[in-house]
Amino acid sequence: MNPVHTFVAAAALACALSAAAVAQAQEAVGVNAAIRNSVRTQPVGESALRPAALRGQVRTGDVFVSGAQSQLQILLRDQSIFTVGSNARVTIDRFVIDTDRGAGGASASVARGAFRFVSGRGGARSGAVRTPVSSIGVRGTVVEAVVGPDALFVLEGHPGLPAFSGSPDDATLIVLRGPGPRGGGFDTPGAIDVTSGGSTFTLERPGLAMFAWAGGTFGPFELSDEASARLSALLRAAPTSNTDSSPGDVLSAGLESGDAATFGARGPDGPDAIEPSVGCESRGPNQSPNSPGGGCNNAPPNPVP
Repeated sequence: MNPVHTFVAAAALACALSAAAVAQAQEAVGVNAAIRNSVRTQPVGESALRPAALRGQVRTGDVFVSGAQSQLQILLRDQSIFTVGSNARVTIDRFVIDTDRGAGGASASVARGAFRFVSGRGGARSGAVRTPVSSIGVRGTVVEAVVGPDALFVLEGHPGLPAFSGSPDDATLIVLRGPGPRGGGFDTPGAIDVTSGGSTFTLERPGLAMFAWAGGTFGPFELSDEASARLSALLRAAPTSNTDSSPGDVLSAGLESGDAATFGARGPDGPDAIEPSVGCESRGPNQSPNSPGGGCNNAPPNPVP
């Protein structure tokens, strides 16, 4: 083959692959369903953070950063719910729709902060969430975790823990919230598989936790009520201003019940839709300028349990 023709063909193929990758990255995989206080996003392809907007589309590669006393809830196309709590930095890594309802779903990387992941449709999520020192597989259940110095804060004074000598930056606390193996509404038994340091630990009973850091793991162990309350506080920010707030931030806003977000991908029964589960107490004066005029009702918020 003529070398010029070969070069042109290779260049055309590279352009086609690049265009396909861009198109995949630009496809919406979820929506911002609830925002409290200071939450910023860096959409894929952009170089700067900007305030997150209610109903804003979430795409593969998007980064979210939350401040103190802040919260974001993302509804994904498979009906998984990802809640980003205080002091967090999260990247949506991938999203795969699996026609067999088996291996598809979302995965995310959490560099720091608190989060909750609730399984949606389909089977096990291998590596659904990754932290600097662990990978968490989720099987039809709810997992909560916190990465960084806040993990040490949550575990402060916890009975039975060994002395910690690692870096606070990668300390990771992971807890199975439930439901258990007979929990309703899921196709598979509720459990999480935590892989860290070359070993995998399976947690099947709500309330069990793992603590991991670079060079060590501890658990499974029963998380104390005090530690559980501290973790919950990081995930349930009050709708008030805080030191991280800026004029573009949302004080408290959420989609109204029944206000479904519908995406373009279609299955055998038509377009997939996800229903929000969080409302809001009130809209602050600094509602994000990109948010629609509606979307806030008078009912108190109903965070995912």
